[in-house]
This record gives sequence, structure tokens and C-alpha cells, in this order.
Amino acid sequence: MLDLRRLRLLRELHARGTIAAVADALQYTPSAVSQQLAVLERETGRTLLTRAGRGVRLTDDALVLVGHAEVLLRQAELAEADLAAAAGGGPAGRARIASFQSMAMRVAIPAIGTLAQAAPGLRCELVEAEPEQSLPALALGDLDLVLADEWRHQPRARPDGVVREDILLDPVSLVLPDAHPAVRTGRRARTAVPLASLAGAPWVTGHPGTGWEEMTVRACRELGGFDPDVRHRANDSAIGLALVVAGQAVMLLPQLVGPEGRAGVAVRPIAEGTIDRTIFMATRAADARRPSVVALRDAVRAAAAAVQR
Repeated sequence: MLDLRRLRLLRELHARGTIAAVADALQYTPSAVSQQLAVLERETGRTLLTRAGRGVRLTDDALVLVGHAEVLLRQAELAEADLAAAAGGGPAGRARIASFQSMAMRVAIPAIGTLAQAAPGLRCELVEAEPEQSLPALALGDLDLVLADEWRHQPRARPDGVVREDILLDPVSLVLPDAHPAVRTGRRARTAVPLASLAGAPWVTGHPGTGWEEMTVRACRELGGFDPDVRHRANDSAIGLALVVAGQAVMLLPQLVGPEGRAGVAVRPIAEGTIDRTIFMATRAADARRPSVVALRDAVRAAAAAVQR
């Protein structure tokens, strides 16, 4: 009979790529992982791994087994979640939540504070991570809940076995130095600024390939009719705001990042149209009834509702 623990090692190797990565994720030694995979080969009577440079590659037989392992492991996870739900009592154990910076501040940390009071037996752990990293990690079981964002026209790929729930809609505004000519000509706080009027301005946005960078370029092209002069790049919006305050850039920034009320900046709507992003939480389908994940979802919903009020 095939051992589920060894099947999981094979599945993890397929997903993570190297024995060292599997060992690190599961807190084994690399030699222990190799030994257990060798036992699995003996149990199946098939060659599952071949050498590929300094690493290993899964054979066709191994890939067949991985497909079955996914189904068997998911059923085992469902059984564990149902048993935990049937046991009753309060949520306990470890709950791991990943979030990008602004949602960590506005939603994840308040949710963890709520759970510290409502479910003291639950150990909550927060990891700051972008959705590009956190969603695949969730699918592998490294995390229990992920807070992620999705820009309009840039849908996120959803890994197998992951479900999402939209919790917030976050509008985007123009952020300019308060001495910018476009601000001086319309001093009222909600006076919309034409994006096209900023064609010659220096811009700050995220690094290439990030959602922030792609949204900025798309908005400038489709609404303003120009390619932005991206002069500065940062993953931290605080750096972008500092550049705006210094008069060295303009930028597009979501409302929930919190540019409103910052000294030295003016926040204005976009005259040509609206841009927004959707904030969602993601969990694994197999954990739908797990008490710790149910408690996490409820706390995140409540924190998100407080943000919208």
C-alpha cells in the first residue's frame, strides 16, 4: 500500500523543483527526503527520479503518480478538516496568513488582534508576501489564508484547490505634489485631474512585472494616450510618496494605501475614467470546514467591513 507521506514528498518535489526546497518546506533533511523517495520507488517497483545535472527530474511514471497523489492528499485533508470540525470546541493550532503591505496594516493585523481575544488557543502567524508568491504557497499548504489584490483587466491565476472571496473594492487616485500646476488650477479636494495633462511628468511606480507597474502603464496608455516616463521604481509606496512630496514624481495609488491627508501631496480623481482593484481572500477548498480557517475568514471579513465603513 502506498504511504501518503511519501506521496506528499513526491508531490512537493514536483511543485518545488528540488529536494533541498522540499526539505526546507517540510523541515526534513535532504537526505531524509531522498531516502523516503527511494523507499517509494521500491514500493512501486518503478523508477521515479532520474538525474538532471546536479538535481533530479521526475519520470513519466512519477508524473502519473503525482496526479493520483493530488487526489488522495486532498481527500485526506478534507477528512482531517471534517474531523476537526466534528470535534467541536474553539479554534486551536496554528493559522498562517499572508498579505501584502497595505492589507496587512488595514485588515490582517486587526483580524489577528480580534482572534487573540476571541480564540486564544489559536496561534496566528503573519507573513508579508505579494500574491505572486503567496497564492502558490497557499496551494501547497504552506499558508492557511492569503490576502491578495487583482487589478481590473489583470486577473490573477488561481491555483488548483484554491477558492477566493472578494472583500473590498479599492479605487485608484492620482497623487501629485501639492504645488503641481494641475492642483493649483483646481484647488477643491475632489477636482478631477486629466491624466493626459501629466504626459510630460516623471512617474514613480513598481518594478517591472508588478501589478502596480502594469496598472500605471495601462492607465496612462488607455486613458491618457501616452506612455509614462517611469523615472523611479519601488515596491514600497512610502518611497513613492516621499518622491511626490519632494516634487520629483507623480503616481497612481489605491485609496487603501492611505495617501489622503499626507502633508505635501494632493490626491485627485482621474478625469478620464475610474480605475480600481479588487481585494480578495483566498483559502484552500479542503480547509472549508477547518475551525481555524473558519475563524480566520470570519475575522478577516469583519476587519474588511470596518475598513469600508
